[in-house]
Amino acid sequence: MGSRLVEQLGAQNAAGATASTLADQIRALVLDGRLTVGERLPSERALALELRRSRSTITRAYGLLEAEGYVARLHGGNTRITLPHADIVTIPTDDDSAIDLSIASMDSTPGLYDATVRSLPRLAAMRGTSGYSLRGLPELREAVAARFSERGVETSADEIMITSGALNALNLVLATIGRRGERALVEQPTFPHALEALHRHGYRLVPTPVDVEGWDARHLAETLLSVRPHLAYLIPDFHNPTGATLPDDERSRLVATARSAGTTLIVDETTTELDIDRGWAPTPMAAYDPRVVTVGSMSKIAWGGMRIGWIRAERSLITRLLAVRPSFELGTALLEQCIAVELLADMPALTAHVRTRLRAGRAAVEAGLAALPGIRMPSTPGGLSAWVDLEVPVSTALSLAARERQLILPPGPRFTTGGVLERRLRIPITLPPERTAEAMTRVAESWAHVQGGAASHGDDLRHAAVI
Repeated sequence: MGSRLVEQLGAQNAAGATASTLADQIRALVLDGRLTVGERLPSERALALELRRSRSTITRAYGLLEAEGYVARLHGGNTRITLPHADIVTIPTDDDSAIDLSIASMDSTPGLYDATVRSLPRLAAMRGTSGYSLRGLPELREAVAARFSERGVETSADEIMITSGALNALNLVLATIGRRGERALVEQPTFPHALEALHRHGYRLVPTPVDVEGWDARHLAETLLSVRPHLAYLIPDFHNPTGATLPDDERSRLVATARSAGTTLIVDETTTELDIDRGWAPTPMAAYDPRVVTVGSMSKIAWGGMRIGWIRAERSLITRLLAVRPSFELGTALLEQCIAVELLADMPALTAHVRTRLRAGRAAVEAGLAALPGIRMPSTPGGLSAWVDLEVPVSTALSLAARERQLILPPGPRFTTGGVLERRLRIPITLPPERTAEAMTRVAESWAHVQGGAASHGDDLRHAAVI
């Protein structure tokens, strides 16, 4: 099996690379977080064999990285990832001059303050309790269950567990049913932190392609039946980052195929309510099989600062989740749960706010990209972002150029399992229009820099490190 470094580089990208180019590619992986500080790289000999390059080329590449502070060569031949220590100029993400497009999330709904005030009597009434909420407040579980029922899958409060966000929910599910060494099917591209969670729980990832046009249904079905992965992690509604939605007929076939393969489906519905003008509402995947595990959250429809999520699953799995949860947390904060009860009581207001904000954000991104030759923005009927086609494999180079302009812009490969999709770029449509306009100005400057063939080397790249 090949090394993780070559998996992240993409063998096709590294083929024929000079020492300088190879060093640039590895540096980009470090700056983007795809290689982590302390991670061990292959030996010079092993990497030379894997890339079919001379050992002297690898030695020079590692030497360039060492001189700039991006690797440390230790006794015994170990080479590990580091970051430069002296006079690093970071991107100050808490500074108004910096714009972070790695976070696709809106500010809070206008109703958050009033909902907080209304929630206080509910919170005060619980002062005589222990304050721990392992399963979640009954009224919040009932509200979440009611929303599932409204969308087409009858659900009771006993089938709901409240969590501290959707990612927390995913990690709890994996801690409960996970099997180290097994395979997990994932979409390519997908939510990066879900990939990290699956890796951390010991899964070997098997990708299946998704694009703005949707899923490759044949590849998905054949992969499920031939590989028979233990589980599959899917985002069927306004897929992150492509924005695609899986049609109902494909959902039905997918669930049946997964059942035949013995694969547990974990469906992430974090983006489900982010509709702008899709024109139709799909049926939840859980409607086709009660064994489907669904995770969701309030972060995209209310506010990321409200760490409220949930799991919908069979009662037997909820019981197992309750047994595992105390090993790493004792429940979800009560104040946030009380606020969520108030917010979910007025879903029309929440979804109307989301639609208005996303429509304005989408228009700002469209306007910014319209003047850039060679960049194509697809139809984006909802979701968090536009999955932009650059038409040439320069996404990482564009990301590095953006860093020099105080813009954090994750490249396409950040959303993949193997350093591919260099033609793609995720641009959030969630920022206020005026902020988006400024971000797009910096994207235009970065694009002109990349199109002009200017390369980022040495000191410039050291200044791009984000700690």
